[in-house]
Amino acid sequence: MAIRPLQDRRVVVTGIGVVSPLGNTAQETWDAARMGRSGVGTISRFDPSDLPVRIGGEVKGFDPAQWIDKKEIKKMDSFIHYAVAAAQMAVEDAQLLLTNPDRSRIGVYVGSGIGGIGGIEYYHSQLVEGGPRKVSPFFIPMVLINLASGQIAIKLGLEGPNSCAVTACATGVHCIGDAYHIVRRGDADVMLAGGAESAFTPLTVSGFAAARALSSRNDDPSHASRPFDRDRDGFVLGEGAGVVVLETLERARARNAKIYGEILGYGLTGDAFHITAPPDDAGGAVRCMRMAISNAGLSPNDIDHVNAHATSTFADKIETKALKTVFGTHASKIPVSALKSMMGHLLGAAGGVETAMAFMTLRNGIVLPTINLENPDPECDLDYVPEGARKQDVSVILKNSFGFGGTNASLVIGRPDT
Repeated sequence: MAIRPLQDRRVVVTGIGVVSPLGNTAQETWDAARMGRSGVGTISRFDPSDLPVRIGGEVKGFDPAQWIDKKEIKKMDSFIHYAVAAAQMAVEDAQLLLTNPDRSRIGVYVGSGIGGIGGIEYYHSQLVEGGPRKVSPFFIPMVLINLASGQIAIKLGLEGPNSCAVTACATGVHCIGDAYHIVRRGDADVMLAGGAESAFTPLTVSGFAAARALSSRNDDPSHASRPFDRDRDGFVLGEGAGVVVLETLERARARNAKIYGEILGYGLTGDAFHITAPPDDAGGAVRCMRMAISNAGLSPNDIDHVNAHATSTFADKIETKALKTVFGTHASKIPVSALKSMMGHLLGAAGGVETAMAFMTLRNGIVLPTINLENPDPECDLDYVPEGARKQDVSVILKNSFGFGGTNASLVIGRPDT
């Protein structure tokens, strides 16, 4: 059987929805990031006093009842609350009319790295303390990762492709990239895509701490996440959701939609090396970035900004090496932003939120800063925008996300006229 080639349909982003440690809308998140604020503090979701790590980037002041019927809220874990809210914000931002004839051509592709760990912990304790009658009949669907996409589709009546990627910290970018291909090849005209996460539980924090993955800068939370800094000591756990509306350029122009930018290329590779660490030669990340740039029909010199994965771990130097390998002498001329310095690491939601902010960079012509870069690592010697947000005309952005298991994802995005 012959493989049907991808159709040459151009895919743009027309709507953005965000819930993050910096704000409960995309604009709030953008404004805080532009000013270099930190959303990291002492964990308030539970008492962390007995844990070795007591800090994180929590979502603050979020009310799910603003987006979800009260009787439905208890049927969903909080990562689904964030996903449903971000999806509705994105639809509203895109001014997307969800009319009946269109609904079968509009789909959802929103994933999570961990999913409903909060519900799992809660109902396990209920089972142990009170027996099986204490377990809700909604327990299973409230924790399943694909129910983020499922609940969004149910809420909005979207009958198109419905699925998700589950690829740890690369989830959000994989979901957006996979949805891009769905629209490009003609299986849908519009897709809502991104990632969501809410993993602030004693078990999750303890697990990451046991793996020595987290910063233990408990007495100075706002300075704990410090990508590319010599004194970084681990990532800071965060939470939230980022969803974008993807649609064909033709459709967007026909309805005179606001266009943030276009997805030009997508790359995905595997390291085949280690469950948590990238290889020293950065081979998987290099191949991933090159794939995305090649698929966009561009050369490395066409990229004028990088929205980095940059977790505030030893892997920052591996990403730096990868960027130098891909871009050569051009690497030193490209501003590289590390948004996790302000939000912490949102795991499966990170790629969704950071991609949304990358599109806002395209639209606003402002490169976001990397905060807390006070003592640069000699092996991390690129332009990380440490002095604050920078006014700069940006045409083409590379967005990286890498995950446990050696999974890598890169997007190339640009203005529709590029």
